[in-house]
Amino acid sequence: MRRPRNLSAEERALWDMVARRAKPLDPSPRNLATSSSDAPIAKPQARRRPDLDPVKPFQIGQKTDPARPHDLMSPLHDRLTKAPVQMDSRAYTRMTRGKLDPEGRIDLHGMVLSEAHPALVSFILMAHAGGKRLVLVITGKGKPRDDGGPIPVRQGVLRHQVPQWLALPPLSHVVMQVVPAHLKHGGHGAYYVYLRRSR
Repeated sequence: MRRPRNLSAEERALWDMVARRAKPLDPSPRNLATSSSDAPIAKPQARRRPDLDPVKPFQIGQKTDPARPHDLMSPLHDRLTKAPVQMDSRAYTRMTRGKLDPEGRIDLHGMVLSEAHPALVSFILMAHAGGKRLVLVITGKGKPRDDGGPIPVRQGVLRHQVPQWLALPPLSHVVMQVVPAHLKHGGHGAYYVYLRRSR
């Protein structure tokens, strides 16, 4: 950043003349001589948010407060199993125990996202149009791809992406429940998708 140059006597006189004729926007009195000088400008103080706790001093080796909440999301399996049950509770229990056989299945593993998404949309919409209620979507568990970088990479891109696709239009209108499959149908590498009745 360039330092401002000092004004010559003529420039200073011209500035003072302009400053006397100018009408200030702020009616409060202000000393123009000090405002145009090289006096340091005071930094505005940061406003403190009342909803944030002040940072407490921390000593090396001190234990952290276990009651302090964190902002990490719970695992995908937990989020899906804790989601409210939208379907018949008896059918839901039988489905999660692997006692309901899927009426159709699609195997997405080995596909990239750009191939898997249209295949999933087409399969779900056709299954719904065909009057099927329970289908199995196989994603695979994924391969560990963490390269040791600062940002962790999730294992199983399709496994994490498929529930999000199922919760968005056009599939959200036909999907009633998404649950990780029972071990006999693929466990964490597959999902049961329970569809609404076709009208």
